[in-house]
Amino acid sequence: MSETLGLALGCLMAIALFLYTFWPENAFASQRQKTRLDYLEERKEQLYENLRDLNFEYRAGKYPEEDFREQRSQLENETAQLVAEMDHLERQA
Repeated sequence: MSETLGLALGCLMAIALFLYTFWPENAFASQRQKTRLDYLEERKEQLYENLRDLNFEYRAGKYPEEDFREQRSQLENETAQLVAEMDHLERQA
């Protein structure tokens, strides 16, 4: 193999690797549009995780009981409203 051919193949391989590494994916085109129900589902998971974290921290002694009850009540109320809205949207669909 001649030196020129080797250099040309090396350059082609470098360009191919560069393009493979940095080629922008068309991720926006492949994503579907999120519905209100999708957003509510994500928020519900966040609220459940917050409740689990709050319970864990309370049991670890990081929260006074009064603060714990107030925080838990707020999270539970928000979760209940969210679940009610999700049920309403699912019945409409």
